[in-house]
Formats: sequence, C-alpha cells, structure tokens
Amino acid sequence: MNHNLDMNNQTFGASRRNLVLGAGAAAAVAGAGLALWRYQPQAVNEVASHPFWAQQFETPAGEMLGMAEFKGKPLLLNFWATWCPPCIDELPMIDAFWREHAVNGHQVVAVAIDQPSAVRRFLVRQPLGFPIAMAGLAGTDLSKSLGNAAGGLPFTVFFKADGTIWRQKMGQLSQDDLVQWRAAAA
Repeated sequence: MNHNLDMNNQTFGASRRNLVLGAGAAAAVAGAGLALWRYQPQAVNEVASHPFWAQQFETPAGEMLGMAEFKGKPLLLNFWATWCPPCIDELPMIDAFWREHAVNGHQVVAVAIDQPSAVRRFLVRQPLGFPIAMAGLAGTDLSKSLGNAAGGLPFTVFFKADGTIWRQKMGQLSQDDLVQWRAAAA
C-alpha cells in the first residue's frame, strides 16, 4: 500500500513539474511575441492627413521649417541625436545620398531629438546640406506617431511622393536601404 502512495506522489510530482514547465514555456513564447510586436515599426493610418505634415520646427539657424513644404516629393525623415553613435555614423551617408539625388526630387529632413545647443555644436564640426529640424524631446512623440513604438534612435521614415509611407526603419541605415527607397519612390 505504501508502494502505491510513492507511485502516486511521483506521478503527481511529474505532472506538477510538467505543468510548471509548460506554463513557463507559454509565458516565454508570449513574452517574445509581445517584444517582437512592440518593437517593430507600426502601421500609420491616414498618412496624407497625419499631423506631421502640419508641424513646424526651428532650424539651427533660427528659421522655421514647415513639413508641409516637403509634400509632393519623396522624403526621407530621419530621427537622430548627437549622443546616438549609429545616428552620427549614418549622417554622412545620408548627406551624400541627398547631394546626389536632390536634383531628382529626393528630399531629406533630419529631426534632432536633442538640445538645440548640442545640435548647433555638432553641425559646426560636421555640416550637413539637408534641412535639420530641432524637435527636442517632442520629437520622440512625433516618431512614435509615425510608427516608432519603442521610441529608439535612429529611426527613419521613407515617404513616397504621394505622402504615403513606403517603409519605416528602426536602427542604422545602410546604402542598400537608400538604393531600395530611391527605386521605390521613383
């Protein structure tokens, strides 16, 4: 009789262990799925009427830069900061792309999520030819409204000429990203 109790306890222990392991595995899968969903750029509805197009930002020179003036041509909108190494690494490549393709209507605007003084100091050391919009911390909310759920940097939104989003990219751009956008935006 005692022997049956031991077997029942062993069976109960194995069932309990399997239940705990199964629950743990299910929680891990759910957590991984949530993380993948949360950190992927999200779809943006009604881009043509998105509040982004009504935004105005100060430039490093103190002038106002309205986003509405960029409607009607392909636009690469890059969110960056002076304290973000991948952001700084990609800026010369973006600038070279802009210099080569601006004559074909490709536009670039870099939205600095940073202190204006830091942006101005940076631009003295590394001048850029395309427009810079200084958004400060409000730029994080703007990037989130354009699909950057995580709020990370760098974040780039590629608009087609009709104002729709072709692609969003979290992380440093590559030359291939720019070539693909140029072809898609044409």
